[in-house]
Amino acid sequence: MFGIVRPCGHRLGEGLKTQWMAHLCGLCLALRGDHGQFARVVTNYDGLLISVLTEAQAERATDWRRTAGPCPLRGMRGASVAQGEGARLAAAVSLVLASAKIRDHVTDRDGLLARRPVAAAARKVARNWDRAGARGAADVGFDTAVLLDAVDRQSGIETLAGIGTSLLTVTEPTETATAAAFAHTAVLAGRPANAEPLAEAGRLFGRLAHLLDAVEDQEADAASGAWNPLTATGTSRAEARRLADDALHGIRLALREAEFTDGRLAHVLLAHELRQSVDRAFGTTTCAHQPGPGGPPPPGNPYAPNGPYAPGPGNPYAPGPGSPYAPGPGGPYGPPPGPPEPPRRGRGLLAGCLVWAGLACTCQLCCGTYEDPWSGTRREGLCSHCGDCCECCDCCSNCGDSCCTCGDCCGCDC
Repeated sequence: MFGIVRPCGHRLGEGLKTQWMAHLCGLCLALRGDHGQFARVVTNYDGLLISVLTEAQAERATDWRRTAGPCPLRGMRGASVAQGEGARLAAAVSLVLASAKIRDHVTDRDGLLARRPVAAAARKVARNWDRAGARGAADVGFDTAVLLDAVDRQSGIETLAGIGTSLLTVTEPTETATAAAFAHTAVLAGRPANAEPLAEAGRLFGRLAHLLDAVEDQEADAASGAWNPLTATGTSRAEARRLADDALHGIRLALREAEFTDGRLAHVLLAHELRQSVDRAFGTTTCAHQPGPGGPPPPGNPYAPNGPYAPGPGNPYAPGPGSPYAPGPGGPYGPPPGPPEPPRRGRGLLAGCLVWAGLACTCQLCCGTYEDPWSGTRREGLCSHCGDCCECCDCCSNCGDSCCTCGDCCGCDC
C-alpha cells in the first residue's frame, strides 16, 4: 500500500475503521472488476478518499455496500465493502496516476527500470493503464484528460525549475489533477454546490501530497542524485512546513463549506489524519495522551500518565482488573455483563496453516489487526503498539476519550 493518509485503527475507532476498510476493499475490488487482477497492485490509501467523499455526500441507499468473499488481507474472512460510482472513479484515477508514476520512474531510471527491457515493459503497462483508466472514468462521466495534461506538464515544469522558483509552481499540476477528481465526487453524489469547496480541498491535498513526498525522499534523492523539488528550488524544510500547515488549514475551511450526509470519516481522514501525516513526514509526531516525563497530563484526561486515575500499582481508582471502579463488567460501577458470545468454529490444522501463510505474506501478522487463523480470536499485529499507533488527534486530550472518533467527543470545530 502507498499514500500519505495512513490512519491507525486505534485512532479511528471500530466504527470508522470498518467504514475505512470497506472503502479500501471496495477500491481494490473495483480495480479487479473493471481492469483485471493485476490492476489491484495500484490500490492505495489516498485513492480511497474519492470513494469516501462520494459516499459522504450521497443520500443513503440500499446498494452502497455489498458482501465480498474471503481475502488473505482479511484473514480469509468476508466483509461488507463499498461499491458504486465513487469506488469506480477512485479506481480509474488511481490507475491513471499510477501509470504516471511508472513513467516518472522510467525517466529517472530507478532500480530495475534502468534496464531497457524492464523499462519497455513498464511503459507498456503504463499505456494500458492510461487507456483503462480513461475508459473507467468515462463510464462515470469523468474526463481523465485533465490528469494526463497535468502529468505531461509536470516534467516540463521540473526541467525549467531552479533555485528561486516557487515550490507552488512545481506542485501546480498535482494540485490541478486532484482538484478535478475531488470536485467530480460532488457531481456523482448529486451535490453540485459542493464542487467548488471540494475542488479547493483537492487542490490543497495535491499540494500536500507533493510536498510530503518531496520531504520524505529528499535525503534518498540527494544520495542517488535524483531530482527533488525542495533541493531544486532551494526551498527550506521550514518553508515547506509552513506551506503544509497552510494547506491543512485550507482543507479544513473547505470542508466546512461543503454539505455532507455523513461526513465523519471524511472529516477524520482529511482534517486529523492528514495532520498526522504531515507530522510524520517532518518528524514532529507526538501523542496527545503521552506527555514527556514529568510533564502535566493532557487537560481533561484523568487517565493520562500523571493523572489521578493513571493505571499503576497502588491506585484503587485506576481502571483495570480487580479495581472496584473498573468501567467494564468486572466492577460494580460498570455495565452488567452481557450474554456470552456464541462459540466460533475453529479451522482445522491445514486450513489454519494456509491462512497463516497468507497473513504472513501480506504483512498482517506484523502490521495489522487480524483474526487468529485457527481460533478466529481477534489479535493485534507485532507492530501494533509502535509509535504511530498512539498518535491520537488533539481533541482527545480535551475529552479524555482514548483515540476518539472526532466530531462526537469534544465539539471539534474543524
